[in-house]
Amino acid sequence: MDSYLIFVLVACAAIATPGPAVLLTLSNSLKHGGRKALWGILGVASGILVVSAISATSVGVILATSALAFTILKYVGAAYLIYMGIKMWRSLPNFQPSDLPIRQGRRHRLYLQGLSISLMNPKAIFFFMTLFPQFIDVNAPYAGQFVLLTLTFCTCLILIHSLYAVLASRARGKLSSPASAKNINRVSGSLFVLFGFGLAASSR
Repeated sequence: MDSYLIFVLVACAAIATPGPAVLLTLSNSLKHGGRKALWGILGVASGILVVSAISATSVGVILATSALAFTILKYVGAAYLIYMGIKMWRSLPNFQPSDLPIRQGRRHRLYLQGLSISLMNPKAIFFFMTLFPQFIDVNAPYAGQFVLLTLTFCTCLILIHSLYAVLASRARGKLSSPASAKNINRVSGSLFVLFGFGLAASSR
């Protein structure tokens, strides 16, 4: 139990650290409101489930040992972040009123954005490959422990990102002017581009 509590603290610290996923949640919350940003949050959590599963399989080992596989995935992820940054920079400076229903297509887009953010980050796979072994008892069944740690991490992610979404949505009223919205789009877009170049320049 002591190890599990330490894992929760480590997971919360990693999740709360500003990065592309946090930035996406904040941006969606400012544009669409906290409730609608939940679709993106669920996408991020779904991606984490997949990444966690990959880290426990031979695919994770291949990425860890193959420089070519890591490089390809790294540049694909970097290109996606840069694409999202440019798209945010060029998007119209308007926020959708939080009381308007969100279209089904928009829900899917928000969900897929969050999913892609998680899936296209090879460092997330290495994070799980190095984090989980520290908290798994080799003398106990592996599968149950793995599932517990994965679900715990995803639960913490949803809770922390939901908190970010609530805080950001409360600031929408003060940032809903066209000038403020335009500045937010440009700042968010610039940060995504920087994250993309940072990922492209990173090493294992």
